[in-house]
Amino acid sequence: MARWLGAAAILMALAPANALAGPPYVTDDPQPTDTGHWEIYAFADGLNAAGATTGESGLDLNYGAAKDLQLTMVLPAAYASNPSQVGFGQVEMAVKYKFLHQSDGSTMPDVAFFPRAFLPTTSRGLGADRINVLLPVWAEKDWGGWSLFGGGGWQYNPGPGNHNFWTGGLALTRQVTKPLSLGAEIWAHTRDSADGKDFAGINLGADWRLTPHWSLLASGGPGIWNARDEGRWDFYLALKADY
Repeated sequence: MARWLGAAAILMALAPANALAGPPYVTDDPQPTDTGHWEIYAFADGLNAAGATTGESGLDLNYGAAKDLQLTMVLPAAYASNPSQVGFGQVEMAVKYKFLHQSDGSTMPDVAFFPRAFLPTTSRGLGADRINVLLPVWAEKDWGGWSLFGGGGWQYNPGPGNHNFWTGGLALTRQVTKPLSLGAEIWAHTRDSADGKDFAGINLGADWRLTPHWSLLASGGPGIWNARDEGRWDFYLALKADY
């Protein structure tokens, strides 16, 4: 939800591409949680579009179930302005499987399949009332302190007036110091509804390791294509625990 937020189910309902989660980025990466370990994000996110701000806060739970296999569940509360609402968010269930591995001296990247289901668990007016399914592939190549990752996929988005759509992104990060990583991304989606528009946005992000088991993550930025209707700006904040 690197996405966001853990990233965000109400945004999937109202601006779906933003639910791609590779905290702190909308763009995801192919790296699963280490086997037998947890990565837990306590997150908050938001998107401003068409005169309203929507978002979520909650927990993004990731467990390394086996070698190259991650299980994910997102448990959010959702909010929206204009009109003002707070309620249950859209529960997400996902499985990440890395099936290709990069190696020194080879151009082969890490590659993973990360299907994700968005369940109709939202309070009335705060999200979709039907199951959505996202089927993305993510890849990454590392060199020195740099990482380039990206990809995307197709989302099944049923319901009156809705459109199935394509979504994805590309991100570049740099390990500036041992505790601090900085990065930037461009992300986009095709229209997700009959009156929707194609969209693209950019974000800057940071990941600061506070202790061996705790990190602070943040990202945000403006829309650059059809921003007024699809996303003037977005943000993501999270406290991450890994053990």
